Amino acid sequence: MAIRKRTRARELALQHLYTVDLRGADDAENLAAWLETQTNDTRIRAFAADVATGCLEHQAAIDTEIKRVAKNWDFHRIAVVDRNILRLAVYEMLHRGDIPPRVTLNEAIELAKRFSTSESGGFVNALLDKIRADHKLDPDKARAPARSAVEPDGEMEDVAQNADD
Repeated sequence: MAIRKRTRARELALQHLYTVDLRGADDAENLAAWLETQTNDTRIRAFAADVATGCLEHQAAIDTEIKRVAKNWDFHRIAVVDRNILRLAVYEMLHRGDIPPRVTLNEAIELAKRFSTSESGGFVNALLDKIRADHKLDPDKARAPARSAVEPDGEMEDVAQNADD
């Protein structure tokens, strides 16, 4: 089964965020070099770099959002994979208006199921749906055109135009 390009890009962004979370400081040059070793597809690399960098640039605000809805959870006790899946999804929902929230939620749930525990999908879904509702985001509608250098076309096309993101 072929994996969709944005799904692959999100996996790579998640791996980078996980590494930064465990090791500390981000190094954009290392991200670009590492992405080149992971895929030859420039669009996958560009989207992965864009969302990983965006997550890191907005991490303080993103973490505040997650902490706000994870009332009964000590933020640093949330599994590292789950925490970074949440960061990635919150970044997409709040800072990438070109991606419908339902796509972001579905992708985050799938990442959690694939890379974390059997309970992680439900946990991630509950927190992200609360953030989506609190920000009054229509689950099916993108709010703005793409803001990154990664223009939607072909397999990178957004779900607003193609339900197979």
